Amino acid sequence: MSRAFFISDAHLGLDSKEREAEKENRLLSFLQHVGLHGTHLYIVGDLFDAWFEYRTVIPKGYHRLLTALEDLTRKGIQVQYLAGNHDYWMGNYFHEYLGISISLEPFDATIDGKKFYIHHGDGLVGKDIGYRILKVVLRSPLAIWAYSWLHPDIGIGLARLSSKKSRDYTSTKDYGEEDSLYKFAAAKIAEGFDYVVMGHRHKPVSVGIGEGTYVNLGDWISFFTYGDFSAGKLELKSWNDTASGGV
Repeated sequence: MSRAFFISDAHLGLDSKEREAEKENRLLSFLQHVGLHGTHLYIVGDLFDAWFEYRTVIPKGYHRLLTALEDLTRKGIQVQYLAGNHDYWMGNYFHEYLGISISLEPFDATIDGKKFYIHHGDGLVGKDIGYRILKVVLRSPLAIWAYSWLHPDIGIGLARLSSKKSRDYTSTKDYGEEDSLYKFAAAKIAEGFDYVVMGHRHKPVSVGIGEGTYVNLGDWISFFTYGDFSAGKLELKSWNDTASGGV
């Protein structure tokens, strides 16, 4: 029987060095737990606060995390990484060097007979037309190719600045009373999915809708929440151990 774990929105690189070290230690202890008990790990976007991958250069400072992820795949654990709105400029590094499957678009998966639809959650808010247009532009192959000609110190620096401005923008924007992610999840469940898993909103939610369940994974900034699927049931939990495995 499978046991699958889901995380999103760690935004590594967001805070001070001390704060980031604490967050990374907590994440590493969680990955150790996955290595001991899991068969699958799904990263549902924005693991990094900013990521731009050059042909021969990646952002520095994440060697412990990247090694821990490689350890999982070497153990035979299936790791799938869905790009979010902060870490979508990926090349072949995660797949070629770490053995991780990369998805740039939402996808579905079947685990022990249960149907999952996995979406980071960005671009679903109906009123945010500006972001939808920007998303198309920034993810175009031409834009990525042009940006890659910048020196890495400049390119990665600009990516981090852009991420900060994006957070400032979304944190103050009023999207109204309706939760568009909830409505999207309800439509997918009506199509026959058992679980719809998303992130992006940084608010942990697990709510039944008809015959299915919508789970928003929250984040690893304030809540340290994750999804744990076993015995046919997906539960939303919080990881509190920074050392050696505990919830």
